[in-house]
This record gives sequence, C-alpha cells and structure tokens, in this order.
Amino acid sequence: MKAEDLSERLLKEFPDLASSFSIDKGEAVVTVSSDVVHDTIERLKGFGFNQFEMVTAVDRGENLEVVYILHSLGMKVVIWVRTFVPRDAAWVASMVDLYTAADWLEREVYDLFGIEFRGHPDLRRIMMPFDFEGSPLRKDYVDENIIPRPDYI
Repeated sequence: MKAEDLSERLLKEFPDLASSFSIDKGEAVVTVSSDVVHDTIERLKGFGFNQFEMVTAVDRGENLEVVYILHSLGMKVVIWVRTFVPRDAAWVASMVDLYTAADWLEREVYDLFGIEFRGHPDLRRIMMPFDFEGSPLRKDYVDENIIPRPDYI
C-alpha cells in the first residue's frame, strides 16, 4: 500500500486527523499535540499498525520533537507520528502499555535528550553513567572536557 492510499483509508476512519496528516517523501506523517499522542498511537494500533519500529527525538531549538515510527505488516505501510514538547517541560506519555518494544527505546531517548516518558515502568539511564548530568544530544549541552572543534573543519 502506498502512503496516498493509506491517507484515504485513515482519513475516512479518523477525520479529525485531516489537518495533521501529510505525506513527506512517500511516507505518511501525522503531527499531533503531545497531550493526544498516546491516544493517536492507540487508535493507529487498533487500525492495524501492529509494530512499533522506533521512537527518537530531534532538538529543534525552542522545542524538542518526538518522532514515533509505526509499521503495519498487513497493509505493508509505515506511518510517522510527530509531536513537539517544550524543552523546559519535556515529557510525553509512555507507549509501553501499547507496545512493549517501546521500553528500551524510550529509555534511550530519556537518557540522551532528557525527555520524560510518563507512565514508563522503569525510566532510568540506559547508555550514560547513572551519575551523568545533562542530556548529551541536546544542542545546549556543553561538556567541559571536550575541546571545541575549529569552525574551519
């Protein structure tokens, strides 16, 4: 199934997503607010998106973007679900209750970006030392031990 075909089926089932649905480089993308991202993903799971591929984050400056990628094995299509959280109150609901595969992936995003996944059963560092301070993949992170790279490189 192509993203265009998915858009027709998805928008018939969920007309409220029409304003947040787009196709980017052949992939279906839904952008929703952080307070409804859990409900949206739960609805998509019921629609047939039975595989949780990944969750990651992007530092967009003022906000952090959380990106989920879901896969429907039956429809053979992928959908991206995007949401934005303010960097000073960076949290979203955990998806572990919907997909157990989200467990370690959410811990990784928490560890590297400092985004809290509320409701996660074991949210603790997974990559950095437990006493590490900060979120190393945020643009404002500064490590005093790293020599700055010259601008000409």
